[in-house]
Amino acid sequence: MVAALKATGVDGQLFKRALLGSLSWLAANHEEVNRLNVFPVPDGDTGTNMLLTLQSAVEDVKESNAAEVSKIAKLASHGSLMGARGNSGVILSQIFRGFARAVEGKGSLTPAELAAGFEEAANAAYRAVNKPTEGTILTVAREAGRAAATAASNPDATVPRVIAAAAAGARAAVLKTPSQLQILRDAGVVDAGGFGLQLILEGMLKSVEESEPALAALNESRLPVVAASQVALALPEGGWGYCTEFLIEGNNLDTDLIRGQIESLGNSVLVVGEPELVKVHVHTDDPTSVINLANGYGKLLKLSVGDMSTQHRRIIQGEGAPEAERGAGGARPARPNGAGLVAVVAGRGLVDIFRGLGVDAIIEGGQTMNPSTQDMLTAIESVPYEEVILLPNNGNVIPAAKQVVGLTKKKVHVIETHSVPQGVSAVVAFRPERSGDENMRAMKAEAERVQTIEVTHAVRDTRSNGVKVKKGDVIGLINDKLEIAGDDYSEVVNKALGKLGPDSFELVTVYRGEQASDDELKRLESAIRSSYPGLEVEVQHGGQQHYPFILSVE
Repeated sequence: MVAALKATGVDGQLFKRALLGSLSWLAANHEEVNRLNVFPVPDGDTGTNMLLTLQSAVEDVKESNAAEVSKIAKLASHGSLMGARGNSGVILSQIFRGFARAVEGKGSLTPAELAAGFEEAANAAYRAVNKPTEGTILTVAREAGRAAATAASNPDATVPRVIAAAAAGARAAVLKTPSQLQILRDAGVVDAGGFGLQLILEGMLKSVEESEPALAALNESRLPVVAASQVALALPEGGWGYCTEFLIEGNNLDTDLIRGQIESLGNSVLVVGEPELVKVHVHTDDPTSVINLANGYGKLLKLSVGDMSTQHRRIIQGEGAPEAERGAGGARPARPNGAGLVAVVAGRGLVDIFRGLGVDAIIEGGQTMNPSTQDMLTAIESVPYEEVILLPNNGNVIPAAKQVVGLTKKKVHVIETHSVPQGVSAVVAFRPERSGDENMRAMKAEAERVQTIEVTHAVRDTRSNGVKVKKGDVIGLINDKLEIAGDDYSEVVNKALGKLGPDSFELVTVYRGEQASDDELKRLESAIRSSYPGLEVEVQHGGQQHYPFILSVE
């Protein structure tokens, strides 16, 4: 903890310290923000997006020794814009931008000037959103600013007291968000983005003044951990669209014009920035059209396309194969056809399986942790081949994977594998002596021949594909569609195999997930062999999360 400071003004280094405190406090609590999930599908990325955005802001200021608050604020504004992730992250970047503009040219801030900065930060965030919604981070920012202004009007106002008032105002606003948004009220949660902003202000207060009486209320301001009540929110068959984000670097960029054109292609549109750098965030069913439009304005940076129901994580793991599979000097022998293999895989066992089959680079990801377009591009560029076959192995990853084709000089083939079993079959069909096009046809045919059963637990009450489930039910998805709900793994798997018509197949490969116990695996194997004696059963350690069992049926 930082030693107590009787701060009466905010200079550049004090503001920098406050930002470091915010980052530390949000980092410690961002999973609590993530848990405030109101959608009937795994989402929970608001805290992560805000943390990554704030982290980018801090990266830009941490090496600066500037004494002027305006310089530190400008650096934080630029860093937050460059690193903004998700809707909540983009709005947070605009909060930084508004604050930076309010303190422009100032060396130090009085309590009143600090409060004015908080108010302008909220105003800038409101202006950035085409249709502001109350009960969100916008409301919380506004109420924090108003509370700060009230505190600053007192004759004995100090910087810590102004920040304490802002944090308290944020907390009060967060607690009211369920009364402002029906979806929050139905789910029994507060707004995640607003709570994230509350944490940021609390972190500032903790780092600026540890001994102020105002801090006595800080421990009380922590929200109880609220788990979303599991209400029957219907899952649209078409999903929630794709969260598409990027920066446009150019000259004399017109944010209003760009925003108007982007709005015709999706919703949750945020287009913000300066004439030389604009941040775009949109939820759309057609990311390609958005990207093609933006390409006409300038150079695209930090492109990310992913299913908005999942967390965006960049976890590139390793390059190449284990030592046992490498040639002299540690390098894999070059293939005659000059084609490389890249796959998206999650789970230590599955990673080993794909590496063992000859995949050159693994991008760790899949359900609930979709890699970005940049992740896949980085992996493709790391492969020592000018022609690369990319296996997404998850339906949510395919749209981002397709964007890579136009972002590299390499020839990239994307095989639209929707599951790990499809990916395994596709890799097995790869032949190093075939051309890329020949391999594409053979791998695609093999992937389509495989049937996939995925077994997991329902995360909430919902209804999809005509199947009603309750939180905690064991559910079975056949080729990405929810088909069965039951009480245990064996029951669900047997019903799923029955739906597929087991007489048409010969082999079932069971990929055991991280959550599956030895006893559960034994019972599942026994149930399959007993009910379907004509099927050969193989077991592989997959190590995947979220899905205790994934089955390949062929």
